[in-house]
Amino acid sequence: MRERGKAVLIKCVAYENGVRLADLAIGEISGYLARPGCFVWVALVDATPEELDKMKDEFSLHELAVEDARHGHQRPKIEDYGDSLFVVMHLLDQKPVGADADEIGAGEVHIFVGRNYVLSVRNNNAQSFFAVRERCEREPELLRQGSGFVLYALMDATVDRYIPIADRLESELDEIEERIFTKGSARENIRHLYALKSRVMQLRHAVAPMLEETGRLFGSRGPAVCGNGREYFRDVYDHLSRINTMVDNVREMIGTAIQVNLSMVAIEESEDNKKLAAWAGIFAVATALVGIWGMNFKSMPELDWAYGYPAALGVITLSCLLLYRRFKRAGWL
Repeated sequence: MRERGKAVLIKCVAYENGVRLADLAIGEISGYLARPGCFVWVALVDATPEELDKMKDEFSLHELAVEDARHGHQRPKIEDYGDSLFVVMHLLDQKPVGADADEIGAGEVHIFVGRNYVLSVRNNNAQSFFAVRERCEREPELLRQGSGFVLYALMDATVDRYIPIADRLESELDEIEERIFTKGSARENIRHLYALKSRVMQLRHAVAPMLEETGRLFGSRGPAVCGNGREYFRDVYDHLSRINTMVDNVREMIGTAIQVNLSMVAIEESEDNKKLAAWAGIFAVATALVGIWGMNFKSMPELDWAYGYPAALGVITLSCLLLYRRFKRAGWL
């Protein structure tokens, strides 16, 4: 177990002019923040309220943003606090096939961005952002733009993780659609469609709010911290827009597939009812003839006829065969 009050510090690094200066301890952050042309990038995972309070003091974070980070379970959003931003994004990862593949793991990343700092707090998710830091450090000419480019890189990496999930949801829908007209599979298809719809809505809740929020970052009145990289945030917006379109298409197709499957259930039930009605009609004729000859009136000539019994059986059999042939031609049997 970790010591209480000790931050789960993944990385704390100072950069100047796009070049890595040094790895820092928490107590050194404020000193580097005071240096001109320098910014600090800190990454935490599953931070406690005490750890967030420590970061609040180091970076002078807004109380409302820190409070949202403490409580978690926030909707995706971008909030402007003067010269700083608070960004919340959902971290989604599809469970492997064969595990609980009907579920999408969900976490959050809270990103505090100021003129000379970036603080990311990852919660309830095992996927790290090490690759994002490596990418940024390989591109010093872009990292020179400061915290705005780091925010873009974190958002871009998060959004890119949505794309395989959207592709997999589309593939699962295609597989279900191939089984739609398989006899006897309608009810099972509906169960899978509702499970798929739940995951699609989970992805939509991560994407749709961010689509609108990201549009503010590259506009003419966007936050000052994003001023040097508006074209990059436009790229993130384009990715979100494409994923959102995929999600809407899948949602629409799921609705159509559910209606088709419900129709297939109704058709199958109708066919069963036709079969029952046909057999009931055949037995009704036989029952009617038996009932007529079973009245035993003395004046019935068939009672004294030597061949009356086999003749009655023949009439009943012939009537049933004629009805069976009629229903068979009509497709009821």
